[in-house]
Amino acid sequence: MRVFSTTDVHQVFFNYRGEELRYSFVSHLIDAFERHGLDFFVDKYEQRGKDLKDLFARIEESKIALAIFSTRYAESSWCMDELVKMKKLSDQRKLQIIPIFYKVSARDVRKQTGEFGENFWTLAKASSGDQIKKWKEALECVSDKMGLSLKDKRYFPLTLILTRIHTSIHTRLKLKTGTEHIPLQHYSEAHFVKEIAKEVKRVMAAIKLQEEEENNLEDKGESLRIVRIAFSMHDCFSIIINC
Repeated sequence: MRVFSTTDVHQVFFNYRGEELRYSFVSHLIDAFERHGLDFFVDKYEQRGKDLKDLFARIEESKIALAIFSTRYAESSWCMDELVKMKKLSDQRKLQIIPIFYKVSARDVRKQTGEFGENFWTLAKASSGDQIKKWKEALECVSDKMGLSLKDKRYFPLTLILTRIHTSIHTRLKLKTGTEHIPLQHYSEAHFVKEIAKEVKRVMAAIKLQEEEENNLEDKGESLRIVRIAFSMHDCFSIIINC
């Protein structure tokens, strides 16, 4: 079973470790995306024994991909192969990747160290040298992008959206309801989910603006080409009359 958007094009693709996050963090993220009216694709159950062509097609349809790194992410060759595909499309400027570091450090992802690294190298033992090389390149490239990070009980948003950079640090957050306080870790993760949805909306708006500007330039270029052809035809006609 998969969750599809209601449109032909899935604007956002979720790349994540299902066994670890499907019924917790990702389910909360899906709820937030639905509330914000964001189109997305989620592969809810990894289809064992089936090739990745269908998922690759969903990635190609998307404007944005969320690479949701967690400690168990690198256990899955599916996650890693999707990431390689995402990197390839990003290198071709066909996809915007937003890395999400869920209780794992960007450094551990980039260097394949810590618990994340242990899981990666366990997977690598049963993989080919070419696969490992592509996986490492994808991890290093994507984790080096600015994204959003939830580390332990603290929320550190690090955002890069085309030309806009916003950096903020929230180290102590409490939400008071009546006489009770919602625990920091509960508020932190809920706030983190909201921030991801907002970041995606900002990136989507920036992509749309960029596409409109490119279309305007193409239209102007086509108009200029038509004018040049018209002048060229006029010059040729003038020469024929003069003759």
